[in-house]
Order: sequence, then structure tokens, then C-alpha cells
Amino acid sequence: MPIYKMDGKKDGKQKYRVRINYMDNLGNAKQIDRVAYGADAAKQLEMELNYQIKQQDISKKITIGQLFAEYLEMKKHEVRETSLDKTNRILQRYVIPKFENTRIDKITIPLVQKWKCELSEQKISITTRKNIYGEFRALMSFAVKMEYIPKNTVAAAGNFKSPLEPAKEMLYYTAEEFKKYISAAREYAEKSEANGNLYNWNYYVFFSFAFFTGMRKGEIYALTWHDIKDGYISITKSIAQKLKGGDRITPPKNKSSIREIQIPLPLQKAIDEHYKRCSVMDGFNDNLYICGGDRPIRDTSLNNINTKFADLAGVKHIRIHDFRHSHASLLANEGINIQEIARRLGHSKISITWETYSHLYPREEERAINILNKIV
Repeated sequence: MPIYKMDGKKDGKQKYRVRINYMDNLGNAKQIDRVAYGADAAKQLEMELNYQIKQQDISKKITIGQLFAEYLEMKKHEVRETSLDKTNRILQRYVIPKFENTRIDKITIPLVQKWKCELSEQKISITTRKNIYGEFRALMSFAVKMEYIPKNTVAAAGNFKSPLEPAKEMLYYTAEEFKKYISAAREYAEKSEANGNLYNWNYYVFFSFAFFTGMRKGEIYALTWHDIKDGYISITKSIAQKLKGGDRITPPKNKSSIREIQIPLPLQKAIDEHYKRCSVMDGFNDNLYICGGDRPIRDTSLNNINTKFADLAGVKHIRIHDFRHSHASLLANEGINIQEIARRLGHSKISITWETYSHLYPREEERAINILNKIV
């Protein structure tokens, strides 16, 4: 029995000795002796001492590399595959090479600060550094959650501080720039068709969806002909492309991302023409992907063709995600209600939309003053 009744009382409560025998990491026999008053207090002390020994034992055995493997296995069942891939990629590149064989109880604040300084000396943007830190902090928070360590020293060290530098200008196409871009895309697809290749129409249609709807790349990939009905697009799924193995169909990014979007006339025309082309092909059915057929167009080819279209059109290069910015920026510049833009984009909070696009709204100062001047 690790709890022994002793002579004596305090405040009417019996005195007990709590004795725990255990082996340390070197195989040496150890013993802890404590005193408690009252049977309940003695049992509680016994539990606490056993817990402390267990935690010391675990934290002295688990390395960051082992914790990382356990963490990824847990996240596999809790997050979308794109999020899992991002976590894996960041930790594998910036944390594991440095700390893989380091015990988790040896991750001290000075060690984390030294790691941060080393990252700051590399040519890595402050945004990327903050993302790296966030992933490391989440990894160590998992260790705390699992009761492997008592506190998160990465969190205690604090995130990177943003230097006072001007914000990067948001890239997007104006309506005129997009007209040049999509005209070049159409001409490219027409020339390909003349040479017997219809596949490049998929890219033309993809970028039409991207600009006219503001949909995320994965949401466009996942569209089948079943999702187009009565002038509306039904967005209920997304596709995460994998380098190895098959693509993974997932729900959209959040609850607000499950939505319906009315189709503007230029996009409807592109959809109708594409349907006419595809529907006469062998094996066609409405379960096929709009942009790709049996399999959605691929990330790598999409990035390459995006650069080609921009060069052909003589317009600046923007990322695939910037077509989403282009859609929202066009509507914001026209004064469209921020709530409607948020709904079309599938943002979970209007604040996200406002923080990103509020600077694009027309200034209303003169109109506001005119209204106030009428009050006498």
C-alpha cells in the first residue's frame, strides 16, 4: 500500500504518509515520500504524484519527431487534406530538420528564440515565418493537450513581429484586363481545336468560372454537369489534388461555402458552348467534371497555361487565387453590398471580406457630407 496511516491529526484529520516507488530513466530505484491529512487528501496526493512521474517519464522519452508522427495521425481525422498537407510540408521543412531528435521537454524558450532568429536571417517573408511559427506552436499545444508536457514553450516565446513595411499591393484583373486575357484563352483553344485538340477549352472554361464567380480552385475542379441547373451553380464539394494517389473529394472550406451562385450571361454562354462540345463525345454523362471530364485539370498544367494566357494577352501575371480577388474587387469597386460579396465567395465571416476588400469601395465622404448638410 503506498498510503500509510500515521500517528497524529491536524484540524481533526488523520495524518497519512504517501509513498511512491518508481524507476527513473537510468533504471535506478527512486522513492517519493509526502504527508497528507485526511484520507481523501492522501488519495488525491497519490494520484498527483503518480501523474507527475508519468509525465516526467513520457516527456523524457518522446522526441519532436515522434510527436510529429502522432500529431499528423490525429490531424488526419480532423482536418481537410489540403490543411494536412500544408502542416506536413511546413513542419517537415522548417521544424523537423532542426528538432527531430530533440526531446519535447528540452524545447526551451531560449532554444525557440534562437530558432526564430535563424529563420529571420533567411529570405522568408514575415507572413511565411508567422505561418511556420503557428504550425510549431500547434504541434506543441498538442503535446500539452496529451499531457506530455505542462506548458507550451513555443507559445511562450511569442510569434514573429511584423516590421513596419508597406503592405503588398493586391493583384487582380480589371474588367478590361480580363477581357484581353479570356480573349487570348479563347483564341488559343480555337487554334488547338483546329489541330484536333479540344482539351484546352477546359482551361478557357475554368478561368471563366474563376473570374465570374469567385469560386475557389478546388470548388471549380469539383463541378460536374449535375451542379449546373436553371441558371445557378450549386457548390457542395471541393477537390484536393494529391501528388500521389487519387484526388480527394471533400466538403467546401466551411459551412458558408456551401452555396448557390447565379450564373452571369458571359459565363452561361461559355458553359453552354462547352456542354455542346462535350455532350457529343463518347461516354459523356452529367457526372463528368466540367473542367476535365473523367478527371479534373491538373494544378501544374493550370499554372503553366495561366502564365501562357497572360503572355498572349499582354497583361500582368496573377496567381490562380487572384482571379477570386478579381471577382470580389470588381464588385467592390462597383459598390456591391459587402454581405453579397461575402456570400458569393463563401466566406465564413463578413469581417474577412471587409478586411480584404474594404479599401476598394468608392469613397462616400462627399455624399455623406451632403446628407449631413441638409440637417438644419
